[in-house]
Amino acid sequence: MSRVPGPPLDGLIYDLYYLAGAPPYSRLMLPAAPAPLLIVNLGAPFLIRAGIDIETAEYADGCVVTTPTRAWEFGYPTPTRSVGVHFKPWGLAPFLPMPAAELCDRPATVEQIWGRPAIAELRHRVTLTDAPHEMLMLLEEELVRRLRPIDGLDIVRHMAGAIAETGGAVPISDLGVAARASSTYLAKRFKEVIGVTPKRLARSYRFTATVLALDVAEPVDWGDVAARAGYFDQAHFVHEFREFTGLTPTRYVEARQRFIREHPDHALEGWPLPAD
Repeated sequence: MSRVPGPPLDGLIYDLYYLAGAPPYSRLMLPAAPAPLLIVNLGAPFLIRAGIDIETAEYADGCVVTTPTRAWEFGYPTPTRSVGVHFKPWGLAPFLPMPAAELCDRPATVEQIWGRPAIAELRHRVTLTDAPHEMLMLLEEELVRRLRPIDGLDIVRHMAGAIAETGGAVPISDLGVAARASSTYLAKRFKEVIGVTPKRLARSYRFTATVLALDVAEPVDWGDVAARAGYFDQAHFVHEFREFTGLTPTRYVEARQRFIREHPDHALEGWPLPAD
């Protein structure tokens, strides 16, 4: 189940969720999409591999993930049980003790972010109730308590919102002129709040839009896809596709087709994909 938080968190968070039971796949591949995440784990440890060339690490109390620049792999225990937060691209920063860029492609444990006593107490309080609604209320209360002001949050939120609305197609220079801010200032603030520069965020949205628009029920003309995405060199497109999704274009289509076959009534929405 999930719930949309009320003010003041609604401008930072898409939803809070509760997840329990046997996952459909033990390992999932998540893309380099602008989707910061916080998970408070209530069950057995889960596994994260922050890149195809990185070793898998175990996370017991949960994890915190800022906007990544490459695909990462998430391994569920069976059964799994957790509460979590889906943040808007700028939404995680007010709950971090460090700039978001320091966690880019380096998922942290919740203990590293909030400290061992705090996460131990929160997990204890959440596990005392079996009601998912109450669990999410406790998590929301903890987030409200930890909310802190962030320099530059308003300008980053405004610009990132414009980037999201256009699927990353808006010229970053135009946004900078409209905001009356230098590119250096904006890059610094974006890295502090989101973890990546405005150009990198726009690239992430463009690639997300390109990949989600694929109709995997029909043969895919990858040359045409690459050209529509703005790539004149198909080899460069394939390289970035793998960096973004963790899969080659062919394997990506196979994974999407597999999910559709095995879960015909479930809306995949493109993310995440089975990594098994």
